Amino acid sequence: MLIHLSDFIKMRRKELKLSQSYVADLAGISVNTISKIERGEANPTVDVLDKIAGVLGLELKFEIKDIYKLRYAGGQDISE
Repeated sequence: MLIHLSDFIKMRRKELKLSQSYVADLAGISVNTISKIERGEANPTVDVLDKIAGVLGLELKFEIKDIYKLRYAGGQDISE
């Protein structure tokens, strides 16, 4: 089962019982930005994503194939 990045960020934040405001403050972004990311209305840069991941206790680690799946294939597996 694939999960959208926006849903994963929201799920992890709630799992840690963190507010959007807290995550935004520590990541150095606006609450509006984290809100849009969680709703799937904004695509964070790798830099912003790395900052959010750090706040959420995660390590940002992607392979090119994973980035392609997230951005261009709507999360679908592109393996041959």
